[in-house]
Amino acid sequence: MRKALRWLLALVVLIGTVSTAGAATAAEPKAVDIKDRLLSIPGMSLIEEKPYTGYRFFVLNYTQPVDHRRPSKGTFQQRITVLHKDVDRPTVFYTGGYSVSTNPSRREPTQIVDGNQISMEYRYFTPSRPEPADWSKLDIWQAASDQHRIFEALEPVYSENWISTGGSKGGMTATYYERFYPRDMDGVVAYVAPNDVVNREDRAYDRFFARVGTEECRDRLNGVQREALVRRAPLKEKYEAYAAENGYTFDTIGSLDRAYEAVVLDYVWGFWQYSTLKDCADIPADAKNATDDEIWNSVDTISGFSFYTDQGLAPYTPYYYQAGTQLGAPTIHFPHIEKKYIRYGYQPPRNFVPRSIPMRFEPWVMRDVDRWVRHNADQMLFVYGENDPWGAEPFRLGHGARDSYVLTAPGMNHGANVAGLVPEEKALATARILDWAGVAPAEVRENPSAAEPLATFDARLDKRDVQREPALRP
Repeated sequence: MRKALRWLLALVVLIGTVSTAGAATAAEPKAVDIKDRLLSIPGMSLIEEKPYTGYRFFVLNYTQPVDHRRPSKGTFQQRITVLHKDVDRPTVFYTGGYSVSTNPSRREPTQIVDGNQISMEYRYFTPSRPEPADWSKLDIWQAASDQHRIFEALEPVYSENWISTGGSKGGMTATYYERFYPRDMDGVVAYVAPNDVVNREDRAYDRFFARVGTEECRDRLNGVQREALVRRAPLKEKYEAYAAENGYTFDTIGSLDRAYEAVVLDYVWGFWQYSTLKDCADIPADAKNATDDEIWNSVDTISGFSFYTDQGLAPYTPYYYQAGTQLGAPTIHFPHIEKKYIRYGYQPPRNFVPRSIPMRFEPWVMRDVDRWVRHNADQMLFVYGENDPWGAEPFRLGHGARDSYVLTAPGMNHGANVAGLVPEEKALATARILDWAGVAPAEVRENPSAAEPLATFDARLDKRDVQREPALRP
């Protein structure tokens, strides 16, 4: 339907062009600069423009209603960026689900289709946060409606095909956007998107950690994690000194002891999220005989002792709020650690959000999205990493799905992408993305195995490594 409407519109424009060709004069109107076109959009304002060869790059603010159901009840400024290639190229709509980078970058689908890229900062991540913040207006429908309004504002400028994309929470965001506004995009590429359908059922994660990687690697990681809890007393003293030196406080989580255990329990998860099997060589092989500094440094490198401080948690309050109200959050067990060493276990998102912010979990929200994807997915691609714990609960496709795929990159972590798929699946995914974007060359339409990205790889724009962030979050 989306493609049919675009084809019909193109035909009407062509007919109109032909019928008025005789009336054309030699004085053609001067082309309007892309910056002027963007700033002519109501509610759009410029923060800055940064140069990049072959593109124009703009950091912009766009005025959004705090509540899309009641637009008159206040607005806020949402930050977006535009990587402009050409109005005749397709456009990729990207969000990471968190803050937006204000430096030029190009996501994998943008390179594949050689297109423009619109990047959106997720609502309530600073500075895209209403003041004062009504946290009840932070939900997946409101965020999808943000994207819908941005698309409607920019689609007259970028009228070729659109593809939405995102990684991790951004992949979830692209999926939710498609669920609520399925007519906007011509395709969806969701990377490493968790799908926590039933929040209290997390056995899939326990099964994952029992078999991921090799037994030797699992034993090394489990040994360090256990030893960090066995040595809680001396390592907590080190933590206290570290916190005092850096001015860290623990009001949100409740105590330094709770923060210490949370960091340690994230250790194995964090390793598999951001590292690969070859990195096991850096993990102490004999944890029981390792020094306190060796245990501390390994945990700090992977989990980060600064994260569960008030200062570390504050930037991620919007994520933990959503995890505790709609998205869900994993809970795993630690059979390699005696119960006497674990005081709190995996703590719920409520513990990571200031108590002044009320939270109530809505278990039906993820069930609705999961059901919709299974039966209505149309031109959607999900890419997962074999060794990424967040992929233990993936999106799945049912009988109602059309031209949609779930693919897994062998050996890859939370940075899994199309380039990491096996050759046949890589070609398939690339061909489908090109086709959805409306730029598949004739040879690719005839032979999908010939599909390759249309733009040359740029090491600065196309950085592929997953950025290490504090665990536990997607």
